[in-house]
Amino acid sequence: MSNTNHLITGSNSPLPGNNIAEIIVEWTSSPAELDVSCFMVNDQGKVPSDQYFIFYNQAVDPAQNVRFEPQTDRSVKFTINLNGLMSSPIHKCVFAATLDGPGTFSEVQGCKIAAKSGDTEILYECNEGKTEKTLVLVELYRHQNAFKLRAIGRGFNGGLKPLAESHGVVVEEPAEEAFPEVAASASASSPPPSSVQDSNAGETQVNLTKIDLLKKKVKVSLEKKRMDTIKARVAVVFDASGSMANIYLKGTVQRAFEKVLAIAACMDDDGVMDVWFFASKSKRTRSVTEHEYENYVKNTYSGPKMFGGLGIGNNEPLVMEDIIKKYTKEEPRDDLPTYILFFSDGGIYETKKISKLLIESSKSNLFWQFVGLGNANFGVLEELDDLQGRFIDNADFFALSDIDRVSDEELYDRIFNEFPGWHRLAKEKGILR
Repeated sequence: MSNTNHLITGSNSPLPGNNIAEIIVEWTSSPAELDVSCFMVNDQGKVPSDQYFIFYNQAVDPAQNVRFEPQTDRSVKFTINLNGLMSSPIHKCVFAATLDGPGTFSEVQGCKIAAKSGDTEILYECNEGKTEKTLVLVELYRHQNAFKLRAIGRGFNGGLKPLAESHGVVVEEPAEEAFPEVAASASASSPPPSSVQDSNAGETQVNLTKIDLLKKKVKVSLEKKRMDTIKARVAVVFDASGSMANIYLKGTVQRAFEKVLAIAACMDDDGVMDVWFFASKSKRTRSVTEHEYENYVKNTYSGPKMFGGLGIGNNEPLVMEDIIKKYTKEEPRDDLPTYILFFSDGGIYETKKISKLLIESSKSNLFWQFVGLGNANFGVLEELDDLQGRFIDNADFFALSDIDRVSDEELYDRIFNEFPGWHRLAKEKGILR
């Protein structure tokens, strides 16, 4: 190949539409048989029917745009008709691998995905040692009038069954340890006698979303921190300054948004999350529930260059003032804390103003969780533990070099590190009723 592009997790690359493309998945060793599959989904993220779930026992879709071809005992190939796919209702092909037996992906060695079309080759190596039995590898998705390949590398708890159900595949409910069989026909198994004549019986289809899966991890972390009964208003703030442009383009902000939305779905009294973007100026955007997460960031703001006059600088005090105004003036509650997650990639210079606002808001029921993205200058945020003059410690900060390389479990544990202590102290001091 004359043009090879190496992907890292979360990145993407164009795949030229030269009619036929190949996606090859191979690995050097595995503790059990590795089953590789493809979910051909529409713009709702669901398969049009079970016939669009492509795997070893169903090697081609009805239109024959995607074909499964075993190569060796440690590699498989999908041949894809890009032109046919472009004119079909399919918007995205999601490729995943599942261990059919003991072990997890932490024991799989040398897992690599190669996508080839014309003289272009895209390579992605999954070497992150995931502890789940199923791994979402890559996704091939439409972008304008062509296709792109995105490296996912995301572990999926529960094996292939919940992953298939999350993409709309109707899965029967035999013993949990059995691999799911696609319920493509009524003859696949006989229903219990009590449901044969019942048109409302049939199989139960569970459509799990990304937020549903993240919520499970949030709940585990909340239980560990003994916070599972605590309710709070949840808000998220995203830096939209010029230095964040690449982070928006990579989809990192959308993924961070989804992780926080799962927190709101678990903790918020009405499941609604409030959202702000800021640069030189700030803007409140529409509040959101877990049912409205898809493409929220792109549909709201696709990146700093499109920010409608928000500018390219950093003005944290401006957005902080608006947040304080909303929760202490416009919608005050003395019985419910407000948990604010504030994402920034640094360039923080307004030390005096930020310090003043944190000190003033320390008597209000607001807790600020600052999360740094990348390795940059986070200014006063790195010195929160030493910030004097506050009624109680009302803020925490930690930085991540790459949020996509931190497991969800670790992220949630870090996010909830200091909030429980603040919550107890806020009640003792009378800030919370």
